[in-house]
Amino acid sequence: MSLAVRDERLAELMDDPACDPERLRATLRRFETVNRLVSGWGTVYRSLLRPHLTALERPARVLDIGSGGGDLVARLAAAARRDGLDVSWVGIDPDERAHEVAEAREPIPGATFRCADAATLVAEGDTFDAVVSNHVLHHLGPGLPAFAAESRALSRGVVLHSDIARSRIAYGLYAVGITPFQAGTFLRTDGLRSIRRSYTPGELATLLDETEPGAWTVRMPVPFRLVAVARGDG
Repeated sequence: MSLAVRDERLAELMDDPACDPERLRATLRRFETVNRLVSGWGTVYRSLLRPHLTALERPARVLDIGSGGGDLVARLAAAARRDGLDVSWVGIDPDERAHEVAEAREPIPGATFRCADAATLVAEGDTFDAVVSNHVLHHLGPGLPAFAAESRALSRGVVLHSDIARSRIAYGLYAVGITPFQAGTFLRTDGLRSIRRSYTPGELATLLDETEPGAWTVRMPVPFRLVAVARGDG
């Protein structure tokens, strides 16, 4: 199996409307632990999001697109509270199953969740001081350019889309490292498929520049992770 080329044919088990609902809920809940270990959001928050929110010197609103079970909102909200920042958070996901898991969480101060997609919020004319996403880009396929444009339309500040950077090393390490967390979930199968579906930094930078020239930069803040960064035009 080669990882030299992005495998667009693969589908993740959790994206199947008929997948086992218990395994799906377990997967969404366990993302909280797995993402803390591998997502690099601590670094992204400290280096990119926190400086932006601090510089506003006023209460801020942040949107998480494709928020799943709400773990990223919970993590960022806790970090912002520790830093004394006044931030309200909105997590949106068009999948009702994910939305139910997010709504069932222990309440997060200042956070709300909606079952909606980015296009819905654009149509409503809403805007935010920052827009983020985690593990969304590799799901989108031909819809990625529209998603990128919608996320910029929703932000009057920074846009940060974090995802996996495809590599053989990432694939091998994940295959071994996920073992303690995979029981009763889709984490192993879907995680490996996600890596095979993900972009390299160069691929993503080229694709984004073809659709919105000069708007995006792609960085690797930590190993095996990439972040597409742009300024909003909302």
